[in-house]
Amino acid sequence: MKPQTNRLLIVDDNEMNRDMLARRLARKGYDVLVANGAHDLVENVKQDGIDLVLLDIEMPEITGLDALRILRKVYSAADLPVIMVTAKNQSEDIITALDLGANDYLTKPIDFPVAVARITTQLAHKRAQEALKESEERYALAALGSNDGLWDWNIPENEVHFSARWKSMLGFQENEISNKPEEWFDRIHDADRARVKNEITAHQNGTTPHFESEHRMLHHDGTFRWMLSRGLAIRDQSGRPLRMAGSQTDITQAKVSDPLTGLPNRLLFIDRLNRLIKYSKRRKNHSFAVVFMDLDGFKMINDSMGHMVGDQLLVGVAERLEKCLRATDTLARLRDTYTVARLGGDEFTVLLDDLKDPNDAKIAADRLMKALKPPFLLAGKEVYTSVSIGIAQSNPVYEGPDEMLRDADTAMYHAKSLGKGRYEVFDAKMRASVMARLQLETDLRHALERREFRNFYQPIVNLASGEIAGFEALLRWQHPARGLLGPIEFIGVVEETGLIRELGWWNLSEACRQIGEWRAASPANANLIISVNLSAKQFLQPNLVADIANLLREIKLPPDALKLEITESTVMKDPSGAVEMLQQIKSLGVRLAIDDFGTGYSSLSYLHRFPLDTLKIDRSFISSMDDDGDGMEIARTILPMAKNLRLDVVAEGVETSEQFELLKKYDCAFGQGYYFSRPLSADGITTLLKGDLAWQGFVQAK
Repeated sequence: MKPQTNRLLIVDDNEMNRDMLARRLARKGYDVLVANGAHDLVENVKQDGIDLVLLDIEMPEITGLDALRILRKVYSAADLPVIMVTAKNQSEDIITALDLGANDYLTKPIDFPVAVARITTQLAHKRAQEALKESEERYALAALGSNDGLWDWNIPENEVHFSARWKSMLGFQENEISNKPEEWFDRIHDADRARVKNEITAHQNGTTPHFESEHRMLHHDGTFRWMLSRGLAIRDQSGRPLRMAGSQTDITQAKVSDPLTGLPNRLLFIDRLNRLIKYSKRRKNHSFAVVFMDLDGFKMINDSMGHMVGDQLLVGVAERLEKCLRATDTLARLRDTYTVARLGGDEFTVLLDDLKDPNDAKIAADRLMKALKPPFLLAGKEVYTSVSIGIAQSNPVYEGPDEMLRDADTAMYHAKSLGKGRYEVFDAKMRASVMARLQLETDLRHALERREFRNFYQPIVNLASGEIAGFEALLRWQHPARGLLGPIEFIGVVEETGLIRELGWWNLSEACRQIGEWRAASPANANLIISVNLSAKQFLQPNLVADIANLLREIKLPPDALKLEITESTVMKDPSGAVEMLQQIKSLGVRLAIDDFGTGYSSLSYLHRFPLDTLKIDRSFISSMDDDGDGMEIARTILPMAKNLRLDVVAEGVETSEQFELLKKYDCAFGQGYYFSRPLSADGITTLLKGDLAWQGFVQAK
């Protein structure tokens, strides 16, 4: 009998949260599918044989609650457990979800051990219901099945009859095992014994409809075998159990093999790695390595060509991995020399034993990558894939397999971050970097809750008059331990985790409120404009235009007082879609600017189609400006083009009087940079607006 694989579906529009949770659950042995929305949810559940759904409450278009209503029209809570995922402050939504038939809920940020426990509980309930329907047939077959060992426990007498087959499965003769329950329990693995006894007690107490347990049993040869033990209690009229009978099935082969590829699974790989770690502590010169592999682009293949093709690719990858390594490293399945394993999803591992040279692991990694380079023929099409590899070398500091596997995994992610299709060897610096990254993410989430972010403002100056035309709002983080941090310290992590949506909206809202306050303070400030950067993730939000309109209406700020800055890369990912979104924003009366112009890949054929007001020349060009420099040549090109397109130009990074004069010479309208002012706090700008502007005297003198 093969163990039943639980298939989960994660429905969440946040790609980072969705994929991170999916990967971690896959490593726990679950078959995990993902969806970025609730469209066709019922059909997907039916088609993919989903056992449990993790459903995010807050999603665009179809909310989690609406999706739950749809599911419960087709599936009962017993047939399809649904666990809702929600923020901590959404108690009303949780109550509504439970009323609609949700089985349980999880709050963000997700506590992974709690999530696994709740998933396990719900799946156990589901399996118990399914097993109840089949119990009569199951135990009838168990009684007839000559391949299973049978046991019959007289509970009042505390004696157990073990069949000859039950004893021989453990390597014993008929007369070598008595009829005491200890013959069973004492042979159960120490890590499983308490659980098995609790499962028996639960059934005898009537908590579960039947007894079913997978556990390890000590064989006569000193090894452990995986057994599936099943039983049913017979009770008297008062419900007291009198007798309990059942069967024992050897499931070692199915338990430690990946059902799709036939490779060893995570369980067997961990066991082998654990033995090698212990062995290497006794033999100081024994060297080995873990090679952790993750297919690049597998999700795209799975989503575009279907799960069946994806499974065929995984089988093909497994076959190539086994063939490409030298015989002493490769032969997998269940022999002692196995090394290649599939941990779950698109993750494979290779255990390289008895290495003579540390470079052997790198050589093996090269061979693995080359083996996967030729195309796979799937569904009549050539499909290419590559693999990112992390290597962890044996080290006396490793106490257990999870530590070594973790470090190989870390190295693999480092390889992906450097461009995929390569390998990296784990070192201590890599681990420190990962830990620092995790700490930064934790601090960022706390920073949002504690309101530690600040807006600083840098003046944008009219180069002809020297007057302040407006400001650019720039994020800063008042870290409780590290002081004031600029965006270079945290914005990358904010983007990756999706926190940019919440933080970006705060940045925009606060900047609009502040410019409104300055404009109202003096008639001289009435025409000030605030420029705010809009991230790619914000730009793609479906309710962005409506949210901006509502914000401007609430704070009574004229739309033309706001200028949104968008990078070239954001609009050029989908130029046609960008034009439509920009036109919607423009229809509000909001101004638009392309930020860091010249550093990306704008097409001039598209540029005139975008409803823009401003081009901002990147500071890298301004810093290299002189009469004959490259920066000046680019400025000479951009400024006339912008004039022809009726666009203003803002030069970023103006730091010297020479740059200032050259920009004026070529009719650049606006500039910003340290020559005029560093970014200042709101109070600093208020003081600046009330005083004399130092650079104005220089402008007037010229």
